[in-house]
Amino acid sequence: MIPDRMRAVIAERGGGPEVLNVVTRPVPQPGPGEILVKVAAAGINRPDVLQRQGSYPPPPGAPDILGLEIAGEVVGTGRGASRHGVGSRVMGLVAGGGYADYAVVHESNALPQPEGLPMPEAGGIPETYFTVWTNVFERGRLQPGETLLVHGGTSGIGTTAIQLAKAFGARVIATAGTPDKCEACLNLGADQAINYREEDFVAAVKQATAGRGVDVILDMVGGPYIPRNYEAAAQDGRIVQIAFLQGSRAEMDFLRLMLKRLTHTGSTLRSRSVAEKAAIAEALAAKVLPLLAKGRCRPVMDSTFSLDDVVEAHRRMDSGAHIGKIVLIP
Repeated sequence: MIPDRMRAVIAERGGGPEVLNVVTRPVPQPGPGEILVKVAAAGINRPDVLQRQGSYPPPPGAPDILGLEIAGEVVGTGRGASRHGVGSRVMGLVAGGGYADYAVVHESNALPQPEGLPMPEAGGIPETYFTVWTNVFERGRLQPGETLLVHGGTSGIGTTAIQLAKAFGARVIATAGTPDKCEACLNLGADQAINYREEDFVAAVKQATAGRGVDVILDMVGGPYIPRNYEAAAQDGRIVQIAFLQGSRAEMDFLRLMLKRLTHTGSTLRSRSVAEKAAIAEALAAKVLPLLAKGRCRPVMDSTFSLDDVVEAHRRMDSGAHIGKIVLIP
């Protein structure tokens, strides 16, 4: 039986992990085309941290409850929703509301869980896999035989990008900040890992590619990395921006953009329409779910926390010490 009320996590104000609070809210009701999911796992992502800090408010219509990805069991359906029946195990992308006992997701933005995939791992898939697919393979147009440079190789995004790029026949170079993290990148299949605290990644990339540079760069750092990415890119290279951890401003000489015929693009995911996210979900269902089902790609799990320990979970994220996904287990 579905209760009337549930636990949910909100940020009382902008600030550090201590502003997070577990409150009681009404259980949401699924609208047309939507499903109600009893959440068994909810991944923590960098946009959640930005929302907690007060710099990334929910888009119009989204709840103030944190959380962008969930996995769990369908316990209710809205009018016209028939893709995932009651009792189905799904993993879904939401614009908010994931840190809760129950969440609503549009059926087209939910994917069936592969048989045998543990629920905590499933909870760490949607946000990262949707993000990597649309940015690396759609916007970045990564092709077999090309070289991908992944900044932040041990983040949830980074570990996903390494695995998917290798699965589709690309060469991968990853950057990370410690020897242990570099080793983790190599264990995931990266061809080379660069400790950015000890090496200039531009020089290391040039050496690794015989001076040619890389075809695609997935960057979440921004700031001073932007001009350096232009240096590290090959002719006709594509640079895909998904975040600005070191700021969205940089002093640039755009001559290399012209001389190398570079493409510098980027995107956000949360504010995109249900239909746009549905198109990404369809591509993942066709191209990536078979890899997950065969175990060729798996979410790298750093740690799990109960919903009541969400403050500690965010402290873990803020520390930067994690490798892979941090997941809440309601």
